[in-house]
Amino acid sequence: MRPRVTMVLAIVAVLIGGGMLVPAAYAKFSGGDSLGGIGGGVAQVPAPAPTAPPKPTLAAGPVSVNFNGKFFSWALMDRKTGKISGTPNMASTNSTESMIKAWIVSDYLRQLNGKPLSAERKKQATTAIRDSNDRSAEALYNAGGRKPVLDRLIKMCKLTDTKIEPTRAKWAYTQMSPRDAVRMGDCIGDGTAAGPKWTKWVLNEMANVRGGVKDQKSVELQGGHWGIVDGLPASITSQGPVSIKNGFTMLWADGQWHVNCLAVTDDWTLAVMMRYPGAGDPKTPSYGAKVCASVATQLVTPQPGAALKVPQQPVGKL
Repeated sequence: MRPRVTMVLAIVAVLIGGGMLVPAAYAKFSGGDSLGGIGGGVAQVPAPAPTAPPKPTLAAGPVSVNFNGKFFSWALMDRKTGKISGTPNMASTNSTESMIKAWIVSDYLRQLNGKPLSAERKKQATTAIRDSNDRSAEALYNAGGRKPVLDRLIKMCKLTDTKIEPTRAKWAYTQMSPRDAVRMGDCIGDGTAAGPKWTKWVLNEMANVRGGVKDQKSVELQGGHWGIVDGLPASITSQGPVSIKNGFTMLWADGQWHVNCLAVTDDWTLAVMMRYPGAGDPKTPSYGAKVCASVATQLVTPQPGAALKVPQQPVGKL
């Protein structure tokens, strides 16, 4: 009997020892975490990794402008997707005025085809953009063949609404829609207009236009740093250069201010175009400049100060 008793005691000891070992082993292999006992417990779900807030940009959205005039329209192109959004009348046209000078310069530079740019032509290209110098733009326009410069614009930038002034093909009287204007901006930005050698140079000149809307001293010195760029917060302007080219004229033929704003960045291009009474009306180019800035401000996404939504951590029971 003694051997059997000894064997039974040995088996009991093994079972007890095993029962004590299993929880310890489980704790060892599970890293010491517990599920809260047999009755279950609350699952500890890892907190979601913090996400960086979206980069401020311009995106399609509602725009409300208290505009008192004959024509107002804007268009925005997302340069990553090519999608264009804007007002229902973004295919309607306005005379381009000095806005088109960015193309005239780009077209001339592309056609150099590797030939050196003379000091005189370089000065004309610079002043045509930075100072909106009419004589410089006209010289480059003549050098490019006049009407063929505009024919190439329509063809190369795939414009659908643009019409050339029929009498003398005056560049300022070219009729262009806001959606064609953003296509032109994209055409300048992607290198189609000026070619690989000169694109960065043109965009830099556009980012360094001089003078405000009131600095109109002559046809050779016209302030151009106003409009869309004034409506952008530092969170966007700090991302990189904003290349702009504006244009305005009070045409006595219709008694209207023709005002256009164009801005190009790596992510988007925006055009705002309008006509409003000139003679006998207190409005000035400054009025149009403020409208352009207002449109840009309203399209900023996310809006400055907007609360960032943080996803809640889910908690569940096993």
